[in-house]
Amino acid sequence: MNKEPEIRNTYKIHENGKIGEVQIADEVVAVIAGLAATEVKGVADTSGTVTNEIAGKFGKKNLSKGIKVLVSPDSVSVDMALTLDYGYGIPDTAKQVQEKVKLAIENMTGLLVKEVNIRIAGVNIVKE
Repeated sequence: MNKEPEIRNTYKIHENGKIGEVQIADEVVAVIAGLAATEVKGVADTSGTVTNEIAGKFGKKNLSKGIKVLVSPDSVSVDMALTLDYGYGIPDTAKQVQEKVKLAIENMTGLLVKEVNIRIAGVNIVKE
């Protein structure tokens, strides 16, 4: 049984004839976005699909769950679903996430972030 090669989108971010080129996979951009989002106080987690949740139960951590990245030649658009901790304001937390994600992607990849769209998929209620 031959396994089909995995199709991954990659994007050229720098080309240099003498040294070579640098390419970045779209999944890398999604992981950067996920890490940046979870650094914001009040964000419990990125929210994925049921399949991602089941995989997480078996120890497979997917840092890009709930994040969709669309990279065009001149910009990046990010759609992410988040679970917030109870007690944090949604507008303020979402704005902080948007700014942090935009800054992280632009600084780490050199790609221009056009938009960061956030969907609040849940609220984490912490029992004390």
